[in-house]
Amino acid sequence: MKKVFFVSFLFLFTGIQFMQAQNIHSKVDTKIFPEPKKGFTQFVIEVPFSSMEEDANKKIEIFVGKYQEVDTCNRHSLMGELQTKDLQGWGYNYYEFQSKGDVVGTLMGCGDNQKVSKFISSQGLLLNYNGRMPIVIYVPEGMVVHYKIYKAEPQTYQALQVLPTKK
Repeated sequence: MKKVFFVSFLFLFTGIQFMQAQNIHSKVDTKIFPEPKKGFTQFVIEVPFSSMEEDANKKIEIFVGKYQEVDTCNRHSLMGELQTKDLQGWGYNYYEFQSKGDVVGTLMGCGDNQKVSKFISSQGLLLNYNGRMPIVIYVPEGMVVHYKIYKAEPQTYQALQVLPTKK
């Protein structure tokens, strides 16, 4: 009973955090961005703005992927590339994921042959965090966009210098 309550609470808490990150009115009218090409879907990421100093200590990593049935013992990756595009006349960038949807993986023999539905992603693209601008991404239909936010400590640390030894 306690385990069910904890899992329910955890799901509720993480769901609220997800909604808070995306429950923001558009900072820039996304109508200025091109309509998705045939066979593509547009995604928008809007992250909260706190201050220029706090935003400077953050990074955001974007992953494009799809859910697919795969075995449990191999590592899988989606082939493709996120390309940076310039929104002519506006000074903004957007991103387009080019992929045929091919998935590659390691080739270890799995004893149990068990299959699971798993998010298979491309290599991530690490960007500067900007709470004032949305990130607009176009991906082939059937694919989705996930992201992570990284926050650095404001302090910096000095490395130790190795002094040459006398012979």
